Amino acid sequence: MKESFLLGTYTKRASQGIYTVELEDGVLSDVQLATTESGPTYVTQSKKGVTYAVTANDGHGGVAAYATDWSLLNVVGEEGASPCYVAVDEPRQLVYGANYHKGAVTVYQIQADGSLALTDRVVHEEPVGPHKNQDHAHAHYADLTPDQRLVVCDLGTDSVYTYDVSDEGKLTVVARYQAEPGTGPRHLAFHPNGQTAYLFGELDSTVTTLAYDQATGTFTKQQKLSTLPTDYTDFNGGAAIRVTKDGRFVYASNRGHNSIAVYQVADDNCLSLVEIVSSNGDFPRDFNFNQEEDFLICAHQESDNLVIFSRDADTGKLTVVQDDIVAPECVCVAQINA
Repeated sequence: MKESFLLGTYTKRASQGIYTVELEDGVLSDVQLATTESGPTYVTQSKKGVTYAVTANDGHGGVAAYATDWSLLNVVGEEGASPCYVAVDEPRQLVYGANYHKGAVTVYQIQADGSLALTDRVVHEEPVGPHKNQDHAHAHYADLTPDQRLVVCDLGTDSVYTYDVSDEGKLTVVARYQAEPGTGPRHLAFHPNGQTAYLFGELDSTVTTLAYDQATGTFTKQQKLSTLPTDYTDFNGGAAIRVTKDGRFVYASNRGHNSIAVYQVADDNCLSLVEIVSSNGDFPRDFNFNQEEDFLICAHQESDNLVIFSRDADTGKLTVVQDDIVAPECVCVAQINA
């Protein structure tokens, strides 16, 4: 079966915008420029095939909407830095953005033609953590919980916020989880049971297992593990985290150590380390599975290559299949809806 993926990139060196790549029989090929765009560092696609991408142009940042033929529907932006994350809410037909530089969360209504209109904007103002990168709020992730709330990770405030979302796209905060100082919450991934989430701390390179209470929207810490070998002391920044659909394994990428940590999920949903494998590139910013989850595609921001691993469904272990596919400044790998 042939599958296609969207590739989001920086456009500081060689990249020209959003790319696509195909996977067939464990082989990646045919990296193609889908559309020129400035700084589309995160991309996603709706079930209707509309692509929503971060964009930055002429001192303004926002979210761009592209039709299935890659014609530009519209851009909703504002002066200053662009968001770093974008997600689609299909039931309410909304799009969410997280803005790292502004510590802000934005909500957009999807119009009939797939274009966007801003409905709400919330800025985090809580006290920040002790790390030098926590100079102010830094919203880094905004996506849905299993019970259709919005969860936001803020690296600057060491917080995970839970919001109720109205059908009109208005946010109301209902809970806030305070991580340990200096954690730097970056991304969060839910277990299929809907009651457990795994929080990746960018600044301290950890994965925290959280119990999620759907009645109140609150998170409670269960466990915290490092994503690095005990003898590694150089720079590292946590990046992407994903959970397999069967709920048996969690994967997390390390920028600096240039590796992927693999964890097995126990009966209590806590984790045990399976292995830490080289990502075979420099600065693995993002990765994703194919539909069957027998392969994992990892993107490297600095070495400009995609690496595909085969994945053992029984052990969770990864084996490099291919590591020479050129993808300039790639920092996001997103599945394309068939």
